[in-house]
Amino acid sequence: MGSENALIDAMGLRKSFGTLEAVRGVDLCVARGEVVGFLGPNGAGKSTTMRMLTGYLSRDAGSVKIAGINLDENPLEAKRNIGYLPEGAPAYMEMRVEDFLAFVARVRGYRGGTIRERVDRAISRVHLEPCRGQRIETLSKGYKRRTGIAQALLHDPPVLIMDEPTDGLDPNQKFEVRQLVRELGKTRAIVLSTHILEEVDAVCTRAIIITRGETVFDGSPKDLDSRVPRDVTANRLDHVFRTLTLAKAANGKSR
Repeated sequence: MGSENALIDAMGLRKSFGTLEAVRGVDLCVARGEVVGFLGPNGAGKSTTMRMLTGYLSRDAGSVKIAGINLDENPLEAKRNIGYLPEGAPAYMEMRVEDFLAFVARVRGYRGGTIRERVDRAISRVHLEPCRGQRIETLSKGYKRRTGIAQALLHDPPVLIMDEPTDGLDPNQKFEVRQLVRELGKTRAIVLSTHILEEVDAVCTRAIIITRGETVFDGSPKDLDSRVPRDVTANRLDHVFRTLTLAKAANGKSR
């Protein structure tokens, strides 16, 4: 069931591409103060679901409300409440970091000195100061990722949807981003997809696992760990992840 207090309230999401059912009735409700790790094997439907949440991709069925605003009825107002980091953190590669962020600020409706304030704050938050004057195409993969995170945070949204936020970052950068996510998650609703299972323990208050377009787990990291047999002492999250997703794949093949 949806929740009146949820900043993200998505019910019955479905999407097909030809004969492929990519997402099959996924529900996703996230309240303020929750950081939800959105997990699944490659091709499970994670990115498709996140694109539907942001309005980037149309749905075949289902409903989405962002901060209580219906995404279909008032898409611009709903999207003002979303910060979105897409897969791969696409940007205009020929632009300098600070110019790109200033462009995003103008698109978001900021004018005058407020643009500089927003850009400076976003750069500071993700530690982009050393390369603010560089062209994005010259940045390392990690700094490109940070630039994508900066644009998602620029307008200080109550909802953050982040596709692989630590992809391409070195261990120190991952630590910094995880700290930032934990801090932001105190006052926002955050959904982040990841292939890094340790990230669930590191930053998430809740985990959702999908495979073959359907939800197979929705609960706390502690609940997830409790599903692991006592005799498994190493790579416990890997074990339960494989158990949940491979069981669903086997059931799907047997139909």
